[in-house]
Amino acid sequence: MITTADRLKTVEEYYFSKKLREVRGLIADGKPIINMGIGSPDLAPSKEVITAVTNSLEDANAHQYQSYQGLPELREAIADFYNAKFKVALNPVNEILPLMGSKEGIMHICMAFLNPGDQVLIPNPGYPTYTSVTKLVGAEAKQYNLSAKNGWFPDLKTLAKEDLSKVKLMWVGYPHMPTGATASKEQLKELVQFAKEHSILLVNDNPYSFVLGTNPTSILSIKGSKEVVLELNSLSKTFNMAGWRVGMVMGSAENINAILKVKSNMDSGMFYGIQKGAIAALQSGDEWFSGLDQVYTSRRNLMYQLADKLNCEYDKSAVGMFVWAKLPLGIVSSEDFVNEVLYDKDIFIAPGTIFGSNGEGYIRFSLCVTEEKIKEAIARF
Repeated sequence: MITTADRLKTVEEYYFSKKLREVRGLIADGKPIINMGIGSPDLAPSKEVITAVTNSLEDANAHQYQSYQGLPELREAIADFYNAKFKVALNPVNEILPLMGSKEGIMHICMAFLNPGDQVLIPNPGYPTYTSVTKLVGAEAKQYNLSAKNGWFPDLKTLAKEDLSKVKLMWVGYPHMPTGATASKEQLKELVQFAKEHSILLVNDNPYSFVLGTNPTSILSIKGSKEVVLELNSLSKTFNMAGWRVGMVMGSAENINAILKVKSNMDSGMFYGIQKGAIAALQSGDEWFSGLDQVYTSRRNLMYQLADKLNCEYDKSAVGMFVWAKLPLGIVSSEDFVNEVLYDKDIFIAPGTIFGSNGEGYIRFSLCVTEEKIKEAIARF
Protein backbone atom coordinates (compact mmCIF):
# COMPACT_ATOMS: atom_id res chain seq x y z
CA MET A 1 0.00 0.00 0.00
CA ILE A 2 1.20 3.51 -0.85
CA THR A 3 1.10 5.63 2.30
CA THR A 4 0.10 9.27 2.31
CA ALA A 5 2.23 12.13 3.60
CA ASP A 6 2.25 12.67 7.34
CA ARG A 7 0.93 16.22 6.83
CA LEU A 8 -2.47 14.79 5.87
CA LYS A 9 -2.83 13.49 9.40
CA THR A 10 -2.93 17.09 10.66
CA VAL A 11 -6.04 18.11 8.70
CA GLU A 12 -9.50 16.86 7.86
CA GLU A 13 -11.59 17.28 4.74
CA TYR A 14 -13.14 20.76 4.60
CA TYR A 15 -16.53 20.80 6.36
CA PHE A 16 -18.43 22.14 3.37
CA SER A 17 -16.84 19.52 1.11
CA LYS A 18 -18.29 16.77 3.32
CA LYS A 19 -21.58 18.42 4.24
CA LEU A 20 -22.50 19.48 0.72
CA ARG A 21 -21.94 15.91 -0.41
CA GLU A 22 -24.55 14.90 2.17
CA VAL A 23 -26.87 17.68 1.00
CA ARG A 24 -26.49 16.60 -2.64
CA GLY A 25 -27.40 13.07 -1.59
CA LEU A 26 -30.61 14.34 0.01
CA ILE A 27 -31.44 16.29 -3.15
CA ALA A 28 -30.81 13.19 -5.25
CA ASP A 29 -33.29 11.36 -3.03
CA GLY A 30 -35.91 13.95 -3.93
CA LYS A 31 -35.69 16.18 -0.86
CA PRO A 32 -36.54 19.88 -1.59
CA ILE A 33 -33.39 21.20 0.09
CA ILE A 34 -32.89 24.96 0.43
CA ASN A 35 -29.16 25.58 0.80
CA MET A 36 -28.38 28.56 3.04
CA GLY A 37 -25.02 27.23 4.09
CA ILE A 38 -22.34 28.45 1.73
CA GLY A 39 -21.56 31.92 0.39
CA SER A 40 -21.45 31.15 -3.32
CA PRO A 41 -23.07 34.08 -5.19
CA ASP A 42 -26.04 32.97 -7.29
CA LEU A 43 -26.09 36.23 -9.26
CA ALA A 44 -24.29 36.77 -12.57
CA PRO A 45 -21.38 39.11 -13.32
CA SER A 46 -22.17 42.26 -15.27
CA LYS A 47 -22.75 42.19 -19.03
CA GLU A 48 -19.58 44.23 -19.46
CA VAL A 49 -17.56 41.44 -17.82
CA ILE A 50 -19.06 38.74 -20.04
CA THR A 51 -18.52 40.89 -23.14
CA ALA A 52 -14.90 41.53 -22.21
CA VAL A 53 -14.23 37.80 -21.90
CA THR A 54 -16.02 36.97 -25.15
CA ASN A 55 -14.21 39.65 -27.13
CA SER A 56 -10.83 38.60 -25.75
CA LEU A 57 -11.00 35.08 -27.15
CA GLU A 58 -9.94 36.21 -30.62
CA ASP A 59 -6.88 38.09 -29.36
CA ALA A 60 -3.58 36.81 -30.72
CA ASN A 61 -2.15 35.60 -27.40
CA ALA A 62 -5.43 34.64 -25.69
CA HIS A 63 -4.62 30.93 -25.48
CA GLN A 64 -0.93 31.06 -24.63
CA TYR A 65 0.73 30.78 -21.24
CA GLN A 66 0.32 34.03 -19.35
CA SER A 67 2.64 35.95 -17.05
CA TYR A 68 2.94 34.65 -13.49
CA GLN A 69 2.33 38.24 -12.39
CA GLY A 70 -0.78 38.66 -14.51
CA LEU A 71 -1.38 41.16 -17.29
CA PRO A 72 0.07 44.62 -16.59
CA GLU A 73 -3.40 46.03 -17.36
CA LEU A 74 -4.91 43.85 -14.64
CA ARG A 75 -2.41 45.01 -12.03
CA GLU A 76 -3.05 48.61 -13.10
CA ALA A 77 -6.82 48.05 -12.79
CA ILE A 78 -6.32 46.68 -9.26
CA ALA A 79 -4.16 49.68 -8.37
CA ASP A 80 -6.79 52.09 -9.74
CA PHE A 81 -9.55 50.24 -7.85
CA TYR A 82 -7.67 50.42 -4.54
CA ASN A 83 -6.89 54.08 -5.07
CA ALA A 84 -10.50 54.96 -5.91
CA LYS A 85 -12.26 52.79 -3.31
CA PHE A 86 -9.80 52.63 -0.42
CA LYS A 87 -7.54 55.67 -0.98
CA VAL A 88 -4.56 53.30 -1.05
CA ALA A 89 -1.64 53.93 -3.42
CA LEU A 90 -0.08 50.75 -4.82
CA ASN A 91 2.69 50.29 -7.37
CA PRO A 92 1.22 47.96 -10.01
CA VAL A 93 4.70 46.83 -11.01
CA ASN A 94 5.75 45.17 -7.76
CA GLU A 95 3.16 45.67 -4.97
CA ILE A 96 0.28 43.68 -6.50
CA LEU A 97 0.09 39.99 -7.39
CA PRO A 98 -3.08 38.58 -9.01
CA LEU A 99 -4.13 35.17 -7.70
CA MET A 100 -6.35 32.34 -8.82
CA GLY A 101 -8.69 33.16 -5.94
CA SER A 102 -7.58 34.49 -2.58
CA LYS A 103 -7.78 30.98 -1.09
CA GLU A 104 -4.71 30.06 -3.15
CA GLY A 105 -3.03 33.13 -1.68
CA ILE A 106 -3.44 31.73 1.83
CA MET A 107 -1.35 28.72 0.85
CA HIS A 108 1.22 30.81 -1.04
CA ILE A 109 1.69 33.20 1.88
CA CYS A 110 2.14 30.34 4.35
CA MET A 111 4.65 28.60 2.10
CA ALA A 112 6.57 31.81 1.55
CA PHE A 113 6.89 32.89 5.19
CA LEU A 114 6.41 29.94 7.56
CA ASN A 115 8.89 27.34 8.69
CA PRO A 116 8.05 24.21 10.69
CA GLY A 117 7.63 25.23 14.31
CA ASP A 118 6.62 28.82 13.59
CA GLN A 119 3.41 29.89 15.28
CA VAL A 120 0.45 31.59 13.59
CA LEU A 121 -2.24 33.65 15.33
CA ILE A 122 -5.63 32.58 14.01
CA PRO A 123 -9.02 34.13 14.92
CA ASN A 124 -11.60 32.05 16.77
CA PRO A 125 -14.11 32.19 15.14
CA GLY A 126 -12.57 32.61 11.70
CA TYR A 127 -12.04 31.07 8.28
CA PRO A 128 -11.10 27.37 8.82
CA THR A 129 -8.57 27.37 5.96
CA TYR A 130 -6.16 29.52 8.02
CA THR A 131 -5.75 26.64 10.44
CA SER A 132 -5.59 23.81 7.93
CA VAL A 133 -2.97 25.49 5.73
CA THR A 134 -0.91 26.41 8.78
CA LYS A 135 -0.80 22.74 9.73
CA LEU A 136 -0.07 21.59 6.18
CA VAL A 137 3.16 23.62 6.10
CA GLY A 138 4.24 22.31 9.50
CA ALA A 139 3.58 25.47 11.51
CA GLU A 140 1.58 25.68 14.73
CA ALA A 141 -1.88 27.25 14.92
CA LYS A 142 -2.30 29.50 17.97
CA GLN A 143 -5.88 30.70 18.29
CA TYR A 144 -6.87 34.07 19.70
CA ASN A 145 -10.37 34.66 21.00
CA LEU A 146 -13.01 36.90 19.48
CA SER A 147 -16.34 37.57 21.16
CA ALA A 148 -19.52 39.53 20.63
CA LYS A 149 -18.78 41.44 23.84
CA ASN A 150 -15.63 42.91 22.26
CA GLY A 151 -17.23 43.48 18.84
CA TRP A 152 -15.42 40.42 17.43
CA PHE A 153 -12.13 42.32 17.68
CA PRO A 154 -9.07 40.85 19.45
CA ASP A 155 -8.10 41.94 22.94
CA LEU A 156 -4.60 43.01 21.91
CA LYS A 157 -3.53 44.00 25.43
CA THR A 158 -4.28 40.52 26.75
CA LEU A 159 -2.73 38.91 23.68
CA ALA A 160 0.48 40.93 24.15
CA LYS A 161 0.97 39.34 27.59
CA GLU A 162 1.28 35.89 26.03
CA ASP A 163 4.54 34.39 24.77
CA LEU A 164 4.64 35.57 21.16
CA SER A 165 8.31 34.85 20.54
CA LYS A 166 7.56 32.11 18.00
CA VAL A 167 4.68 33.92 16.28
CA LYS A 168 5.55 34.75 12.67
CA LEU A 169 2.17 35.55 11.13
CA MET A 170 -1.28 36.73 12.23
CA TRP A 171 -4.52 36.35 10.29
CA VAL A 172 -7.26 38.95 10.56
CA GLY A 173 -10.23 39.71 8.33
CA TYR A 174 -12.33 42.85 8.45
CA PRO A 175 -15.15 42.90 7.56
CA HIS A 176 -15.02 39.72 9.60
CA MET A 177 -16.11 36.33 8.40
CA PRO A 178 -18.33 34.74 9.69
CA THR A 179 -19.76 37.46 11.97
CA GLY A 180 -19.86 40.46 9.60
CA ALA A 181 -18.21 42.70 12.20
CA THR A 182 -16.23 45.70 10.98
CA ALA A 183 -13.12 47.40 12.35
CA SER A 184 -12.61 51.15 12.65
CA LYS A 185 -9.53 52.94 11.33
CA GLU A 186 -8.35 53.30 14.93
CA GLN A 187 -8.66 49.55 15.49
CA LEU A 188 -6.76 48.84 12.29
CA LYS A 189 -4.00 51.18 13.52
CA GLU A 190 -3.86 49.16 16.74
CA LEU A 191 -3.44 45.95 14.74
CA VAL A 192 -0.61 47.42 12.67
CA GLN A 193 1.13 48.74 15.79
CA PHE A 194 0.75 45.34 17.47
CA ALA A 195 2.34 43.65 14.45
CA LYS A 196 5.25 46.07 14.44
CA GLU A 197 5.90 45.73 18.16
CA HIS A 198 6.04 41.94 17.94
CA SER A 199 7.63 41.58 14.46
CA ILE A 200 4.62 39.74 13.08
CA LEU A 201 3.46 39.61 9.46
CA LEU A 202 -0.19 40.73 9.59
CA VAL A 203 -2.46 39.45 6.80
CA ASN A 204 -5.91 41.00 6.36
CA ASP A 205 -8.42 38.97 4.34
CA ASN A 206 -10.76 41.57 2.85
CA PRO A 207 -13.33 40.17 0.35
CA TYR A 208 -16.52 41.55 1.95
CA SER A 209 -16.09 45.33 1.98
CA PHE A 210 -18.51 45.92 -0.88
CA VAL A 211 -21.40 43.69 0.18
CA LEU A 212 -23.79 45.74 2.32
CA GLY A 213 -20.84 47.80 3.54
CA THR A 214 -21.15 51.59 3.63
CA ASN A 215 -17.54 52.35 4.49
CA PRO A 216 -15.08 50.16 2.53
CA THR A 217 -11.78 50.06 4.40
CA SER A 218 -8.36 48.57 3.69
CA ILE A 219 -5.73 48.04 6.36
CA LEU A 220 -3.21 49.25 3.79
CA SER A 221 -4.68 52.73 4.24
CA ILE A 222 -2.91 52.88 7.61
CA LYS A 223 0.32 54.85 7.33
CA GLY A 224 3.40 52.63 7.43
CA SER A 225 1.36 49.42 7.22
CA LYS A 226 3.16 47.96 4.20
CA GLU A 227 6.17 47.23 6.41
CA VAL A 228 4.29 44.46 8.20
CA VAL A 229 1.00 43.98 6.31
CA LEU A 230 -0.31 41.97 3.39
CA GLU A 231 -3.92 42.23 2.22
CA LEU A 232 -5.89 39.64 0.31
CA ASN A 233 -8.92 40.54 -1.76
CA SER A 234 -11.17 38.81 -4.26
CA LEU A 235 -13.64 39.43 -7.07
CA SER A 236 -15.78 36.46 -5.97
CA LYS A 237 -18.26 38.26 -3.72
CA THR A 238 -18.08 41.84 -5.01
CA PHE A 239 -18.55 40.96 -8.68
CA ASN A 240 -20.30 37.55 -8.56
CA MET A 241 -17.23 35.82 -9.98
CA ALA A 242 -16.66 33.06 -7.40
CA GLY A 243 -16.14 30.32 -9.98
CA TRP A 244 -13.77 32.44 -12.03
CA ARG A 245 -11.11 32.29 -9.28
CA VAL A 246 -9.74 35.82 -9.34
CA GLY A 247 -8.08 37.30 -6.30
CA MET A 248 -5.08 39.43 -5.43
CA VAL A 249 -2.54 40.05 -2.70
CA MET A 250 -1.06 43.49 -2.02
CA GLY A 251 1.88 44.61 0.08
CA SER A 252 5.52 45.68 -0.04
CA ALA A 253 7.57 44.77 -3.10
CA GLU A 254 9.80 42.55 -0.95
CA ASN A 255 6.89 40.54 0.46
CA ILE A 256 5.11 40.27 -2.89
CA ASN A 257 8.30 38.96 -4.49
CA ALA A 258 8.56 36.27 -1.81
CA ILE A 259 5.02 35.09 -2.64
CA LEU A 260 5.79 35.19 -6.37
CA LYS A 261 8.67 32.75 -5.83
CA VAL A 262 6.12 30.21 -4.57
CA LYS A 263 3.35 31.01 -7.03
CA SER A 264 5.59 30.85 -10.10
CA ASN A 265 6.41 27.24 -9.22
CA MET A 266 2.77 26.22 -8.79
CA ASP A 267 0.90 27.49 -11.87
CA SER A 268 1.50 28.87 -15.35
CA GLY A 269 -0.56 32.03 -15.21
CA MET A 270 -4.25 32.93 -15.15
CA PHE A 271 -6.30 32.43 -18.33
CA TYR A 272 -6.14 35.57 -20.50
CA GLY A 273 -9.90 35.89 -20.96
CA ILE A 274 -10.56 35.74 -17.22
CA GLN A 275 -8.01 38.51 -16.67
CA LYS A 276 -9.79 40.66 -19.26
CA GLY A 277 -13.10 40.02 -17.51
CA ALA A 278 -11.53 40.96 -14.18
CA ILE A 279 -10.33 44.26 -15.61
CA ALA A 280 -13.86 45.07 -16.76
CA ALA A 281 -15.26 44.17 -13.33
CA LEU A 282 -12.79 46.41 -11.50
CA GLN A 283 -13.84 49.31 -13.72
CA SER A 284 -17.54 48.95 -12.76
CA GLY A 285 -19.41 52.14 -11.93
CA ASP A 286 -21.31 53.02 -8.75
CA GLU A 287 -24.54 51.63 -10.19
CA TRP A 288 -23.09 48.11 -9.99
CA PHE A 289 -22.46 48.37 -6.25
CA SER A 290 -25.80 50.01 -5.50
CA GLY A 291 -27.64 47.35 -7.50
CA LEU A 292 -25.82 44.60 -5.63
CA ASP A 293 -26.72 46.14 -2.29
CA GLN A 294 -30.39 46.45 -3.26
CA VAL A 295 -30.59 42.72 -3.92
CA TYR A 296 -28.77 41.74 -0.74
CA THR A 297 -30.70 44.23 1.40
CA SER A 298 -34.01 42.69 0.33
CA ARG A 299 -32.70 39.20 0.97
CA ARG A 300 -31.24 40.17 4.35
CA ASN A 301 -34.54 41.67 5.53
CA LEU A 302 -36.26 38.39 4.70
CA MET A 303 -33.48 36.40 6.37
CA TYR A 304 -34.03 38.44 9.53
CA GLN A 305 -37.64 37.20 9.47
CA LEU A 306 -36.40 33.62 9.25
CA ALA A 307 -33.97 34.21 12.14
CA ASP A 308 -36.87 35.66 14.13
CA LYS A 309 -38.86 32.47 13.49
CA LEU A 310 -36.00 30.57 15.10
CA ASN A 311 -35.88 33.01 18.04
CA CYS A 312 -32.33 34.00 17.13
CA GLU A 313 -30.55 37.27 17.89
CA TYR A 314 -28.46 39.11 15.28
CA ASP A 315 -26.57 42.37 14.76
CA LYS A 316 -28.14 44.61 12.12
CA SER A 317 -24.92 46.64 11.82
CA ALA A 318 -23.00 43.62 10.48
CA VAL A 319 -21.99 43.64 6.80
CA GLY A 320 -21.21 41.01 4.17
CA MET A 321 -23.34 38.31 2.58
CA PHE A 322 -24.22 36.41 5.74
CA VAL A 323 -26.42 36.78 8.79
CA TRP A 324 -24.59 35.58 11.92
CA ALA A 325 -27.25 34.66 14.45
CA LYS A 326 -27.12 33.63 18.10
CA LEU A 327 -29.28 30.64 18.97
CA PRO A 328 -31.74 30.82 21.87
CA LEU A 329 -30.56 29.85 25.35
CA GLY A 330 -30.94 26.18 26.05
CA ILE A 331 -29.70 24.91 22.69
CA VAL A 332 -26.50 23.05 23.52
CA SER A 333 -25.13 22.15 20.09
CA SER A 334 -25.18 24.28 16.94
CA GLU A 335 -24.44 21.25 14.78
CA ASP A 336 -27.30 19.24 16.30
CA PHE A 337 -29.63 22.18 15.69
CA VAL A 338 -28.49 22.50 12.07
CA ASN A 339 -28.95 18.79 11.45
CA GLU A 340 -32.43 18.88 12.98
CA VAL A 341 -33.44 21.74 10.67
CA LEU A 342 -31.87 19.97 7.69
CA TYR A 343 -33.76 16.71 8.20
CA ASP A 344 -36.99 18.19 9.55
CA LYS A 345 -37.41 21.26 7.33
CA ASP A 346 -35.07 20.45 4.41
CA ILE A 347 -33.06 23.63 5.02
CA PHE A 348 -29.28 23.67 5.32
CA ILE A 349 -27.73 26.37 7.54
CA ALA A 350 -24.06 26.52 8.56
CA PRO A 351 -23.27 25.80 12.23
CA GLY A 352 -21.04 28.38 13.92
CA THR A 353 -18.71 25.69 15.24
CA ILE A 354 -17.07 25.10 11.86
CA PHE A 355 -15.42 28.50 12.33
CA GLY A 356 -14.04 27.68 15.77
CA SER A 357 -15.12 26.83 19.30
CA ASN A 358 -16.29 30.43 19.88
CA GLY A 359 -18.85 29.83 17.16
CA GLU A 360 -20.76 27.45 19.39
CA GLY A 361 -24.25 28.79 20.02
CA TYR A 362 -24.37 30.53 16.63
CA ILE A 363 -25.53 29.71 13.11
CA ARG A 364 -24.78 31.45 9.82
CA PHE A 365 -27.30 32.12 7.05
CA SER A 366 -25.99 32.83 3.55
CA LEU A 367 -27.68 35.54 1.48
CA CYS A 368 -26.82 33.68 -1.74
CA VAL A 369 -30.42 32.47 -1.92
CA THR A 370 -33.29 33.93 -3.91
CA GLU A 371 -36.07 35.85 -2.16
CA GLU A 372 -38.52 33.16 -3.26
CA LYS A 373 -36.47 30.46 -1.55
CA ILE A 374 -36.12 32.49 1.65
CA LYS A 375 -39.90 33.05 1.71
CA GLU A 376 -40.38 29.32 1.19
CA ALA A 377 -38.04 28.60 4.11
CA ILE A 378 -40.01 31.00 6.33
CA ALA A 379 -43.23 29.24 5.34
CA ARG A 380 -41.78 25.89 6.41
CA PHE A 381 -41.70 27.19 9.96
